[in-house]
Amino acid sequence: MPTEGNRFRTAARHYLRGRAAYAPLLVRRVAGLCGLRPAHRVPDLGCGPGQLALAFAPFAAGVVGVNPEPEMLAVARQEAARAGIPVDFREGSSLDLGPGLGVFFLTVIGRAFHWMDRPETLRRLDRIVEPGGAVVLFGGDHPAVPDNRWCAAFEGLVDRYAEGDAARAERKAPGWLSHEAVLLGSPFAHLERHAVIQRRQTPVEHFVDRALSLSSVSEERLGPRAADLAGEVRAVVASFGSDGMVTGVFEWQALIARREPT
Repeated sequence: MPTEGNRFRTAARHYLRGRAAYAPLLVRRVAGLCGLRPAHRVPDLGCGPGQLALAFAPFAAGVVGVNPEPEMLAVARQEAARAGIPVDFREGSSLDLGPGLGVFFLTVIGRAFHWMDRPETLRRLDRIVEPGGAVVLFGGDHPAVPDNRWCAAFEGLVDRYAEGDAARAERKAPGWLSHEAVLLGSPFAHLERHAVIQRRQTPVEHFVDRALSLSSVSEERLGPRAADLAGEVRAVVASFGSDGMVTGVFEWQALIARREPT
């Protein structure tokens, strides 16, 4: 999980508005495909404000959300209390994975795997994921459709303000191994991908939250320049919408990684 302290401290308060919740249909489909049962336990690694932890709680006996950022965990606990859903949120990282956490059936990771020592995380999970269990990476993308004309302009702004961020540059470098490549070299090398595509209306202001929820351009990193970024995002994204709303098409993806069948 985050390797540079406090990258997400200020991002936490923007996360829920800035990052659209995972499609419930995809969560249900993954639970069914993986054979998740009410007796099983689920860890959400790099849980952030708890979106996946809360989404999977109804399908499992217990969910443990793990994150190194206290501000993220504060938001997650608040959301769980508001929803009346019991989730055990713990401060920690993937390096804390071990027998002390118990045995799990399905491990979910959303938009956080790139912050971890990926091979070591998978080795540790191999010791605590039950036979027949799986690791699932959740993510999202924006298909190349007319409704997503705003994407290039938004991402261009983020790239400009993120210039000089070493962590971002490392992930975009030619030598960076994809998650698929890492998984194929791990005990969880049997892969399948599933996706749900939805059209949504999003308030322009939520795009500001989306930008500030990114660690590479968070208020913690940009300081006073964060206000400049927010102003540019409002102006640019608003030009693609009307009445303060912008249409976008989201593709929510789940990469299911199981051990090779015996």
